[in-house]
Amino acid sequence: MKILALGALAALAAVMGVQAQPAATSCADLVNLKLPHVTISEAVMSTGGAGGFCKVLGSAHPTADSDIRFEVVIPEQWNGRYLQVGNGGFAGVIPERSMMAPLALGYAVAGTDDGHEDTINTDASWALNHPEKVIDFGYRALKETTDAAKAIITADKGTQPRYSYFQGCSDGGREALMEAQRYPNDFNGIVAGDPANHWTHLLAGAAWGYQALTATPDSYLSLDKLKLVEAAAVKQCGDEYGVIEDPQTCRFNPDKLRCVSGDAPTCLTTAQLAALRKIYDGPKNPRTGEKLLSGFSPGGEGEDNGWGRWITGTTPDGKSALIYQFASNFFGNVVLADPNYDLKRLNFDTDIAMTDAKVGAVFNSYSPDLSAFRAHGGKLIQYHGWADPAIPALDSVDYFRLVQKTMGSTSAFYRLFMAPGMLHCGGGPGPNILSVLPAIATWVEENKAPDMILATKYKNSDATGGALRTRPLCVYPARAVWDGKGDKTKAESFRCAAHLTVQ
Repeated sequence: MKILALGALAALAAVMGVQAQPAATSCADLVNLKLPHVTISEAVMSTGGAGGFCKVLGSAHPTADSDIRFEVVIPEQWNGRYLQVGNGGFAGVIPERSMMAPLALGYAVAGTDDGHEDTINTDASWALNHPEKVIDFGYRALKETTDAAKAIITADKGTQPRYSYFQGCSDGGREALMEAQRYPNDFNGIVAGDPANHWTHLLAGAAWGYQALTATPDSYLSLDKLKLVEAAAVKQCGDEYGVIEDPQTCRFNPDKLRCVSGDAPTCLTTAQLAALRKIYDGPKNPRTGEKLLSGFSPGGEGEDNGWGRWITGTTPDGKSALIYQFASNFFGNVVLADPNYDLKRLNFDTDIAMTDAKVGAVFNSYSPDLSAFRAHGGKLIQYHGWADPAIPALDSVDYFRLVQKTMGSTSAFYRLFMAPGMLHCGGGPGPNILSVLPAIATWVEENKAPDMILATKYKNSDATGGALRTRPLCVYPARAVWDGKGDKTKAESFRCAAHLTVQ
């Protein structure tokens, strides 16, 4: 009788045009789930999240040299949504910290280590003579994790996710745009923050800055000099909170800081000004004059986690800077198979062309053709901090404009939001905690495109410390303008306007 009943239900589902869903599998039994080249090592119930969750650990082995570790967490009180989170730097660990907040909201969430284990995410020694691991990091680990996670969720719940989302910042932003370009049918909504999607040229830009800062013994910019620069830029173009609303309209001239005689704490030498100007200008091909990457914007130079951490480092040799470490590892271990490679040797003509030809397709997600993602009905939100010291904010503007030039108006599926005074993926003097996940979910599920995104400045950049200010982030190229009468600490006192003035 039981067999007949199940058969009758299946027949009824077929007649009604409804696809029969698989029966749910208990969390513990997921270790027995069979997936192509995937091993599930652990599946246990844990407390927390939305009343408890199933935690699944596994690894994918699409090649003999691949070991892509991933984690999937599925709440008991599931909202029917799947979220995959991106990594930072060269990855090497599963980004569990990024997974917990959406889990508590009812999302099933997954993340991966991108195919290698390393807790120092500036290190790329894992890539030396391991071309398959390079591909895993570039894009394959993303797809392996997506397919495995969706299969695990479906097995656990007996139904597929109703909506699928991807969210990441930095390298995770590169991964987000890689998903939209390489796997356009996998996600309904994608959030790309401060994306490193121009990867090969971004790390060429890091070498450019390093060469500028070490051009002469007097070229290095100390943290005190960076604070001097930021103060001068804010005095000319910023507000009372130390925020430059739109650096594109700021015609900051650092020559006003030139030392009259020798060096002093209150001025910049000719060599320091030359280094600063090259960082603002960005790398160019010395033979053709072609721009390889936009330079960094004024604002944020002297902040904690600003230029001193990312661009200049804390020592005059520049090697303590994070982007130096990323670039030296990339060109040494990935591109040239020479771990001792000296970035001072990098040629911004032939070496960049060689790098693009060799690994550009693996690392870069800079294609302006998002037509397949649009045709799938996908929605994309990109954001970038104007004061980002790791990835030039203007490179997001350049990519956005390139997509518009290629595809025409993007407002129906792709919008860019720029965050004044925000450093790399957060921090800085401006409001820097962004309500992006609710915005992309509303756009996908209710077809309500976001005209603004709320940004909040918390005390000590910690949400538990209480909100100090809120501001709207407007759809680029619009910017938030104070209404002239309301409380400047409240988002409702601002409107979005396209008017630009040069300062």
